Amino acid sequence: MRKLNTKWMHPRDQIIMIIDKIYKGGLTTTSGGNISIIDDDGDVWVTPSAIDKGTLRPTDIVCVKKDGTIEGRHKPSSEYPFHIAIYKCRPEIKAVIHAHPPALVSFSIVRQIPNTNVIPQAKHVCGPIGYAPYALPGSNELGDVIADEFAKGVNAVIMENHGTVVGGSDLSDAFQRFETMEFCARTLINGSTIGKPNYLSDEQIDAFENQIPRLLPEMEKVEHPSDERAIREQIQRIVLRACDQGMMISSYGTVSVRWKGDDFLITPTNVARWDIQLKDIVQIKDGKREPGKLPSRSTWLHQEIYKRFPHINSIILTQTPYLMAYSVTGEKIDVRTIPESWIFLQDIPNVPFGSHFAGEETILSTLGENTPAVIINNDSVLVTGDKLLGTFDKLEVAEFSAKSLTMGASLGKLVPINQEQIEDLRKKFLS
Repeated sequence: MRKLNTKWMHPRDQIIMIIDKIYKGGLTTTSGGNISIIDDDGDVWVTPSAIDKGTLRPTDIVCVKKDGTIEGRHKPSSEYPFHIAIYKCRPEIKAVIHAHPPALVSFSIVRQIPNTNVIPQAKHVCGPIGYAPYALPGSNELGDVIADEFAKGVNAVIMENHGTVVGGSDLSDAFQRFETMEFCARTLINGSTIGKPNYLSDEQIDAFENQIPRLLPEMEKVEHPSDERAIREQIQRIVLRACDQGMMISSYGTVSVRWKGDDFLITPTNVARWDIQLKDIVQIKDGKREPGKLPSRSTWLHQEIYKRFPHINSIILTQTPYLMAYSVTGEKIDVRTIPESWIFLQDIPNVPFGSHFAGEETILSTLGENTPAVIINNDSVLVTGDKLLGTFDKLEVAEFSAKSLTMGASLGKLVPINQEQIEDLRKKFLS
């Protein structure tokens, strides 16, 4: 797997990697959106105008030299002028992404800015969001209104009746901001379908940020036998699969697998999930962490689950588009939609935000043989199981159930499987 390394990868290769993720993720259309990077020489590398985003190659990327001359087979994006306007007013910004992701476009056409305090990491990732009044696409006026917003210090702007534009210290930073903003917008829309979204206070968000396990001591010697390396491969495969299927985003998601006894491997903090490498995964042995690595903020919780529940050998904690609708509203999800859902999950209780913090007992006292998953309000869903693939399957079933329920809410009253049918399922599959 190739890692996005903004220090060593050529700008055109970075752009191709990210535009491919944006297009395949359904966050732009064949003709919509554009990406640019400004290099150390002041040259700007930008996607071309009117070329299929689904088939772009490095040779299609256009270079606009510092002196204004153009190198490449195509014309630069017609919206290239506002990229230049951003770079001029904010020299510390080195990459810009503009696209028309559906949820953020929804906000742009109702003239609103999504409140990112709906999930814990978003305020930190997105920062304050600006709002640019409508101007003709490709015009100097559009560049002016967008630059005016970026000049205020924001790194993300909602473009009225148009879409969004974000900047970053590099392309990875810009993409994480772009993806997290769209996820927030989608979560708010889905949540509004089934209830009323609730928001976190700044103090609650600060508490989340302080959950980094700095005090976990480092082990002196690390070994990586073949069974340990096999677990790393399992974790990487599931994380990448979750990202590909929209079940995990760059800025949030933890996967762990029991290794031996209460020792386990877990994903790190501050590594883009879709870009995770085998060496990034952190070994936790005898209560100590692999040297030089920072494991997930939720490491304490994973550690306690493995200690207290011998039948649990894998854990996924993530944010998915439809389960998060239940998370941010506090509504209880009824998985009695189809037999498979209830057999796999039985009941998914909601627990308060902060229940996953170190020292908290709520989740530990809630999980059990008949309760493999919980929804953490305004945070995530936590799913447990034996084999990691089976745990991921439970997550998929839960998300599909949440999607069906959310979509069904617009059709009429939801009618779940009745209690007699539940008892029949219990006798046949769970006795």
